[in-house]
Amino acid sequence: MFIDTHAHLYGRQFDGDREEMLARALAAGVERLYLPNIDRDSIDGMNALAAAHPGRCFPMMGLHPCSVGEHNDEVMAVMERELRTGRYFAVGEIGIDLYWDKTWLGQQQEVFRQHIRWAKELRLPIVIHCRNSFEETIAIVEEEKDEHLRGVFHCFGGTVEEGRRILALDGFVLGIGGVITYPKSGLAQVMSELGPERCVLETDAPYLAPVPHRGKRNESAYIPLVAAELAKATGRSVEEIARITTANATNLFGR
Repeated sequence: MFIDTHAHLYGRQFDGDREEMLARALAAGVERLYLPNIDRDSIDGMNALAAAHPGRCFPMMGLHPCSVGEHNDEVMAVMERELRTGRYFAVGEIGIDLYWDKTWLGQQQEVFRQHIRWAKELRLPIVIHCRNSFEETIAIVEEEKDEHLRGVFHCFGGTVEEGRRILALDGFVLGIGGVITYPKSGLAQVMSELGPERCVLETDAPYLAPVPHRGKRNESAYIPLVAAELAKATGRSVEEIARITTANATNLFGR
């Protein structure tokens, strides 16, 4: 069994064949799917998908850093209200993104910290988006870390040193996706040193499809391709990778 720990399957990119896509995932052995939120507008579609597939699709709640702007009080009140309903399995997708724009770095840092504090209070894991912002992101996680804070660095693509810094945080794992199949990414070599013991699998569907589907729409059925590349990089069998990553995901997300 595989688990896709990060997939935006409620997105409009799947409107034409969502049920068929979910059937393909199940046929590929991907039995559980975790859905990260983006903003206020994505909540209804995400929750509708989770309600339609209980026990398979599990929603998260948070404000994506690319949706953070100058004023965030109103949307953050929505995030808090939703989180306190108890229907969500993680706080995410949250973090810091400095790839597109650095204008709202201060606001992103403030929003990230608030999400983390809710997660600790509610005993939920966090799902971290970290793009061109490793130092800014991990500094906050290290400052906020206590026995209640755990989570995943989604779409890990960093160096060995960055991976080790994440893994030094008890309760944190690396989210490995299609980037590991890209020859020029160097991620396979990094993972050969870090090993699979603290990893979970993800797609980030519809984005970042693995080879041989790179450049096309990603979907959860491609998780075995990611598992195969992680197995190759770390000298394990695909079965071992499935067992390790499924156990890690189950432990992280709990119920």
